Amino acid sequence: MSKTLYRDPKNGKIAGVCAGIAEYFGMEIWLVRILAVSAFLLGVGFFATLAYIAAWLILEKMPEARMQQQTLFREHHVKQKPWQAGKPAREILNNVEREFEHIEQDLRKMEAYVTSTAFKVDREFRNL
Repeated sequence: MSKTLYRDPKNGKIAGVCAGIAEYFGMEIWLVRILAVSAFLLGVGFFATLAYIAAWLILEKMPEARMQQQTLFREHHVKQKPWQAGKPAREILNNVEREFEHIEQDLRKMEAYVTSTAFKVDREFRNL
C-alpha cells in the first residue's frame, strides 16, 4: 500500500493536518501537536501558521475507506511502550474474541439455513 499524506479531520482538532502528519509518519498525534505548538512559540510562529494553513488548503481529506482501515488498525494495535497509542493486549484479545463470537453466530445461522428444508425448496425453485 502506497502512503499518501492526507488531512485527518476525524482525529484532528482544527483541520486534521497534525493528525494526518502523525498517521503518515507513524507518530503519536499529541507529539506532532506539541512540535507544532513549540515551533509556533519558539519564534517561527508566522511560518508555522503559514505552513499549517498551506497544508490545510493543499492536502486532501482522508478517504472514508482509509479512515475505516485506520480505525481497524487502532482497534487491533498492541502497545509496545506505555506512551504509544493502542490498546493493552488483554483488551485486544477480548475484542477479537467478541468478533469471533459474532462470526460463529453468523456461521451457525448459515449452517442452519443450508441444512434446512427451506434451502432445499429454494434450490429446487432456482433450478426450474
